[in-house]
Amino acid sequence: MSSDSSAADSAGEYLVIARRYRPQSFSDLVGQEQVSQALHNAISSNRVGHAYLFTGARGVGKTSTARILAKALNCSTGPTSTPCNQCDICESVTAGEDVDVLEIDGASNRGIDEIRQLRSNVNVRPSRARFKIYIIDEVHMLTTAAFNALLKTLEEPPEHVKFLFCTTDPEKIPITVLSRCQRFDLPPVETESIIERLQQIVHAENVSADPDALQLLARRAAGSMRDSQSLLEQLLSFCGDHITSADVHALLGTVRGGRLQAIGNAMLARDAAAALAELDGALNEGGDAGQLGAQLLGYFRDTLTAAIGCEPAMLLHCSPEDHPQLVELGRAAGASTLLAAAQILDQALTRMRQSTHTRTLLEVAVVQVCQLESLDDLAQLVAQFREGTPPAPARSNSPAGPPRSTGGEPASEPAANQKKTVEQTVNPPARPPAKDVGTSKPIEIKAEDASKIWTQAVSLLEDMTKDFASYGKGVAISGPNCLVVEFGASYNLPKESCERADRRAKIEAALASVCGGPVKVQFQLSATPTPNTAERKPPPNRRQMMRDKEKHPLVSEAIEIFDAEMIRLDKSRPRPAASEGEGE
Repeated sequence: MSSDSSAADSAGEYLVIARRYRPQSFSDLVGQEQVSQALHNAISSNRVGHAYLFTGARGVGKTSTARILAKALNCSTGPTSTPCNQCDICESVTAGEDVDVLEIDGASNRGIDEIRQLRSNVNVRPSRARFKIYIIDEVHMLTTAAFNALLKTLEEPPEHVKFLFCTTDPEKIPITVLSRCQRFDLPPVETESIIERLQQIVHAENVSADPDALQLLARRAAGSMRDSQSLLEQLLSFCGDHITSADVHALLGTVRGGRLQAIGNAMLARDAAAALAELDGALNEGGDAGQLGAQLLGYFRDTLTAAIGCEPAMLLHCSPEDHPQLVELGRAAGASTLLAAAQILDQALTRMRQSTHTRTLLEVAVVQVCQLESLDDLAQLVAQFREGTPPAPARSNSPAGPPRSTGGEPASEPAANQKKTVEQTVNPPARPPAKDVGTSKPIEIKAEDASKIWTQAVSLLEDMTKDFASYGKGVAISGPNCLVVEFGASYNLPKESCERADRRAKIEAALASVCGGPVKVQFQLSATPTPNTAERKPPPNRRQMMRDKEKHPLVSEAIEIFDAEMIRLDKSRPRPAASEGEGE
């Protein structure tokens, strides 16, 4: 039990778990072994710097590390890497009451006036300890003027002063300050380390807890030791002497793992009715729509990592025991489908934060995921289409069975008709085989139809590909299934742009759509400049037009007689038409 707890017990006060079990030595820091070892070695070798910066997410131990370092430097038995935590100095630092260890909140003391007062006090020697130590929490909240006022003192402080900075956003700290500090980045605490620490606390509190319950707490904390301890504090007040996973779900508004897997499996099976039924059951059990959406996003994330070959340790939201099932489910759905599902859920969660219709938005997202096609099959078909090879028969739309029509009957006849249409499109009958298109059939294109085919293909294109392709004018046939498109000599950029692999694929796909089969295309520049292009001259500018007019004999004579200078050139106005009877 820490000194905080002892002081609270003597005063009859209750301390929360996060303070009662706060680390009091470097060995107590959970998940920060590299930082503990570095500071331990610095103290042992007498290489302690004058300024340290501890960065990291919330609840990973930044301020606790700063306090432990302050005790290690000022302990009556030190400086030592193992403070005794029994002397008066150690106890006062732990309680935050030591006169020589000043903890400053950077958010509420961020102005230049506070820093000026700090600069005026640094020259005063410590009252009873070796060092006067300033711990500034959330130091990134200081103003630019305050940072500038601190620079000189920070670079060359008195020998009895140490600065310990803590922040969750080091990017907002000026580089001039960062360069004067020794920086330590504290990573998020691993889930297993959090579980181990929670087990120690539960045992010390004379409470029992199911392993699944502690695992849920650790995962929900997302690397923050303080968050996990705060959740444990709530559970102790909520459920008493024994903590179960059901208690955790009830407190957090989440759904149990079996229900979550049922919803996810129904979504990947494209069974919207079953997915919505499971979702309704989860919400009726006390689940929160926002929490359920976040859980589904995490479930698809873990399924994706399992499908692409990651180890069970990479799972963040599911149990490692579920890894084999996630691998099978993820590979059946395909990585592209899982990515699309995750994007749909992420967008839904963003909208749910700004709407009161959270359940409806979540249900819409679930139905959208259920209607996703097999995107991996689509990518494979596109690749085969580009290569000019006939596509393989598409696999079923749903892992649970063949696709069904709206009436519930198997869609066997439409699938057969679709297969027949595809075969007729890719393999036209009665065509001699081509040598350069693999298994595809040659397309008989007449020379007089080449330009018309190219014009129709260009009309099917979009974006910049259509713009560049429209510069191609001369179209000829160089062989079976092959067109040659000629660009003007000055249109090298459109030609090179059309030769890009992605744009060439789009153009050949449009040609195949027009001709009914694969067609190759070649691009070349014409030998002579395009008509009108070589003769076209840029319009003369205003200065050039004035110089040309000055060469006129009458204008040049007037300039010489009157010693004048042409400063403006106006266009001639058309004469008004003569009125009726005028000039007679």
